[in-house]
Amino acid sequence: MSRPTGELRIPGLPALRPVQVAYHVPDPVAAAERYARDFGWGPFFLMEHIPLARAAWRGQPAEFDHTSAYGQAGDVMVELITQHNQGPSALRDLYAADESGLHHVACFVPDLPAALAAFASRGNALALDARTSTGVDFAMVDLVDELGHMLELYEASEPLAKFYEYVRRKSLGWDGRDPVRRLG
Repeated sequence: MSRPTGELRIPGLPALRPVQVAYHVPDPVAAAERYARDFGWGPFFLMEHIPLARAAWRGQPAEFDHTSAYGQAGDVMVELITQHNQGPSALRDLYAADESGLHHVACFVPDLPAALAAFASRGNALALDARTSTGVDFAMVDLVDELGHMLELYEASEPLAKFYEYVRRKSLGWDGRDPVRRLG
């Protein structure tokens, strides 16, 4: 028997290695403080009202006003995410504003359009298609029936890889103080 690799193996796609697990929470600051205290995760870097150049929910233009706190739990980034507006979204597909729970696992892919086409050919719905104001494209594929959560995909650009490395590096030797740090 071979040893588990931790990769997500979807037929027709290269193996996907989770780089982040994300929880929907009503209040990312309170959740970050609690997760740092209770689980030792962090520190968390808060980005409020993350600006998007575009967003579509299940093929329809949508507003997606959200805030996320990013921290580290060992080798995996943890995202604590909430949505400020009440419009339809990949978050509202699973959780009401006051609910908490596992929402998605994120993976880097070498070619986002090809990965999305492969998921579409399997019949998996594209729940979110978006681009940040800094030009990072990302998507959430609905894998709720198979995995119980969404799958977030994005290409590993240099700025994104640097952000992941920054969060990881700040977690090394962290003493638990200042669990929430705001980013511009």
